[in-house]
Amino acid sequence: MPRALLLLACALAACSPRPDPAWSGYAEGEYVYVAATAGGTLQALTTRRGDTVDAGTPLFALEDTAERAARDEAAARADTARAQARNTTLGRRFEDTSALRAQLAQARAQATLATRELARQQALVEKGFISQSRLDDARTAVEQGRQKVAELTATLKVAQTPARDDERAAAAATARAAEASLAQAQWREGQRRVVAPVKARVADTFFRVGEWVQPGQPVVSLLPPANIKARFYVPEGELASLAVGDAVTLHCDGCATPIAARVDRIATEAEYTPPVIYSNAQRSRLVFLVEARPDDPVRAGLKPGQPLDVRRTTP
Repeated sequence: MPRALLLLACALAACSPRPDPAWSGYAEGEYVYVAATAGGTLQALTTRRGDTVDAGTPLFALEDTAERAARDEAAARADTARAQARNTTLGRRFEDTSALRAQLAQARAQATLATRELARQQALVEKGFISQSRLDDARTAVEQGRQKVAELTATLKVAQTPARDDERAAAAATARAAEASLAQAQWREGQRRVVAPVKARVADTFFRVGEWVQPGQPVVSLLPPANIKARFYVPEGELASLAVGDAVTLHCDGCATPIAARVDRIATEAEYTPPVIYSNAQRSRLVFLVEARPDDPVRAGLKPGQPLDVRRTTP
């Protein structure tokens, strides 16, 4: 009887489905290297290795004395250009035209006096007391007075009138150019203070305060949780059953539960099994590199370089 039970157990074990194979791999991080567009002396390093920073958190700052001076100069030029542009839309001030108004009043008084003198001269000519030439002189004085009044009236009107359309357009264009220069100066100044582009953990810092940083040289490296992925190798014979988007589970030492992930990339070229793959057995056969990203990278908490076993998720 025991022999029969043993045979039955063996038969049942042979009929049961074989477990899905486990593919060996490791966790890898895609680091974000943060640098400044211009070089300079590192003035402040406001973060440390291991810190978790939000997007917009200051990371470091370079010395910016020249940039602040250039920004102040550009701001002053922009203020001047804007003031000149506004000035072309206005006439001269009341105080500036007071002399013209006084001259106009004097010319009108003189014209009035010349008109009265002309009338008096006409009466004297009719009585024969003065010659005709005196009357002509009086008429000339009246005409000169009228022309003087007209001249000063036109001059005062021009002084109170805004500049011509072309002059106003040129002044407005100059103001826009000055504002663009100010924006450039502010941008260059802002590039000296670098903030985190995404929420991430500070993986490393490469400079100390006081050191010179070359343009474009990374000062801080960040590792966002979403940039941690699993890399594993699938034998050529098992590749046909795996596709991008398939669900897999990641298993690691110390992981309380399997980590749900999805296949993100399958290499198009085969390679030989790497000599070190954190596997219990070496296999000298062709494999394909596959990458998968955790569904919830924050809760997964994977660390770059961490050994993983990857299995297909059973529906």
